[in-house]
Amino acid sequence: MFGGVAAKTRHEDILDRLRQDGRVQVSELAARLGTSEVTIRRDLDLLAEQGTLRRIQGGAVSLLAHGEDMPFAMREVESAQAKHRIGVLTAGLIRDGEAVVVDSGTTGLAVAHALAGRRLTAMPLSLRVAVALSVNSSVHLLLPGGNARFGEGSLVGSLTESSVSALRFDTAVVTCCGLSPHDGVTAHDVEDAAVKRAAVRSARRVVLVAEAAKFTRTALAVVCGIEEVDVLVTDVAAPEADVARIREAGVQVHRA
Repeated sequence: MFGGVAAKTRHEDILDRLRQDGRVQVSELAARLGTSEVTIRRDLDLLAEQGTLRRIQGGAVSLLAHGEDMPFAMREVESAQAKHRIGVLTAGLIRDGEAVVVDSGTTGLAVAHALAGRRLTAMPLSLRVAVALSVNSSVHLLLPGGNARFGEGSLVGSLTESSVSALRFDTAVVTCCGLSPHDGVTAHDVEDAAVKRAAVRSARRVVLVAEAAKFTRTALAVVCGIEEVDVLVTDVAAPEADVARIREAGVQVHRA
C-alpha cells in the first residue's frame, strides 16, 4: 500500500490528525488506516524529511506553530483530488482571450495546470504557476517583479504589488489560507496578503478558489471581505451553513 494514491490518502489523514491533536501514534494510525505499522513508520519518516513533523518514540509530533501554514509539498498532498477538480472547474469559468492574474499556492497551481494551453494573457503570482503556464505559447505571460518566498515560490513585495496594480484584469483567481463568512478571506503571510489585495482591486471579477479545509481556518492577515468576491469555487465537502451565508452575501458558488 506504500505509494500511489493510497500513500497520498494516508499522508492527508496523518496531516489532518496532526492539525487537530498535535501528535500521532503509529499503532493508532495503523488501525485507523487499515495498514501495517511498518508502512506508517515510513510515512512518518517521509513527512519528517519534509519538515512537517518530528519523530518520537511510537509516533510523531507536529512542528507547525499555531497560525503557521504547512510547507508547499505537504499542502500539495492535502485534498489533492479536490484541488484538481477545483482547478478544472475554475478553468471552465474563464473565456479564451481573457486577461487573468493567477494567485500562488497549491490550489492556484491546480488552476494554472488546467489553464495551460488556453489562449490567455496571464500574470502568475508564483514561480510554480509561471512554469505551469509556460508550457504552451498560447498563453501570453506577463511576469511581475518582486521577491520569491523561499520554498513557497510566491512573488511578494512592492515590485509585485505595483506590477499587479498597474494593470486591469478580466479575472483574478485568488487563493487563501482561511475562509469564513465572518472573517472573510485570510492569508498567513502579510506580504502575500498585500499582493492578493492588489489582485482583487485590479480585476473586474474575483474568483476565489478554496477547498473545504479552508473553511475551518482563519489566518493572520485579511485579504478582503467575502462581499468583495464574485465567485467561489470549492468542493462538495464545504460546510453547508457557511456556503449558504456566502451565497446570501451575493457570491456565486460552484462546487467541484
